[in-house]
Amino acid sequence: MPNQRQYSPADRILMQADAALRTLLPFSGQPNRPNPAVLKADAELSESEARHVAGLMRINHTGEVCAQALYQGQALTARLPRVRQAMERAADEEIDHLAWCEQRIRQLGSHTSVLNPLFYGLSFGVGASAGLISDRISLGFVAATEDQVCKHLDEHLAQLPEADQKSRSILEQMREDEAHHSTVALEAGGVRFPAPVKFGMSLVAKLMTKTTYRL
Repeated sequence: MPNQRQYSPADRILMQADAALRTLLPFSGQPNRPNPAVLKADAELSESEARHVAGLMRINHTGEVCAQALYQGQALTARLPRVRQAMERAADEEIDHLAWCEQRIRQLGSHTSVLNPLFYGLSFGVGASAGLISDRISLGFVAATEDQVCKHLDEHLAQLPEADQKSRSILEQMREDEAHHSTVALEAGGVRFPAPVKFGMSLVAKLMTKTTYRL
């Protein structure tokens, strides 16, 4: 059987640049699974409700942009091939969330965050740095990040108008997927981050949510 192709560092950098463009350009990510909102009926939302839901979905979309960057940065610097492949596979799964959130935002007549390129760059740097330290730290960072995402999703689910089943179905599926990614990362050998580190991560997450709700 032919050997699996070995990519040079330059090849991987070009691949990461391509991945960045596909993450940041509108409607460039193609989901592998159908949008769970497709079969849900449209709801009559007031102007203020639609604006609020769009803000929540914009936060979640930016969170998925950050997740893409994080995984791609970790994949670039991971030492073990199995860890690199796990990061690349997780990034592929997160594309579904990215596309679903963007579709819902557009349906609500709103826009994705103008700050996405900034948050992408910061998250990529964090992911690459974690991968340089060790694969166990990198996997642990994934688990801790996904735990933070689950908390935000729970908060957003509680804030959605009862009638908005489209947004709810998307966030519920995302919640299930993110919890699974956290479990897989820990089972693969990721370290459990201490509470002070998680607290610091939550402060950064709050900064992201405050700025992207409107921008």
